[in-house]
Amino acid sequence: MAKLSLLLLLVLIVCALGLVTSQHESRKLFTGLEREQERARALEVEFGQLQLESSTWGLHARVEKIATGTLAMRAPDPRRVRMLAVKGEARP
Repeated sequence: MAKLSLLLLLVLIVCALGLVTSQHESRKLFTGLEREQERARALEVEFGQLQLESSTWGLHARVEKIATGTLAMRAPDPRRVRMLAVKGEARP
């Protein structure tokens, strides 16, 4: 009977240690999950900001202003512009 009690006590201790270990691991994983979710939210905000910046940089008026002001470019004379038809496309 004493051996059985000792065996049950040993099994109980092993189960208790397993429970504590699994709870600790679960808490660590949950903390890691929260950290990664916060990182994902920060990346979504940054992505939105980059999309806004990209659309601002590509505005036609801004490109035209830089082309004429900084690069001294100008639109070609309409009499010198020739439209070429690409094979397989209809002419406008």
